[in-house]
Amino acid sequence: MSTAATATVLEADHAPRVEVRLEDGWRLNPKVALRPEPFGALAYHFGNRRLSFLRRPELVTVVRALAGAPDVRTALADAGVPEAQWAAFVGALSTLAESDMIHSRKEGQQ
Repeated sequence: MSTAATATVLEADHAPRVEVRLEDGWRLNPKVALRPEPFGALAYHFGNRRLSFLRRPELVTVVRALAGAPDVRTALADAGVPEAQWAAFVGALSTLAESDMIHSRKEGQQ
């Protein structure tokens, strides 16, 4: 099994590239439902009707931990993701951000 964390988004159009950084706070979009699967989870966005495959259980753990962590770095560490894999997970999180599955928690946002 590959150590890369992947999130695949099924959609017709491509959103502009969104950069997820380790020092920023993120959270699951409240319009998104996660359905556990043996490979990880399916994420369905009830607003834009996009479907994403979270292909690693560890990625699901990180996505769920984002809201309670001050930043992505903490969510990754708390989920037990080895630091050598953080770049792959940040890439997967960026893919989820591009499809509006996760939101940035800027100052003043919940």
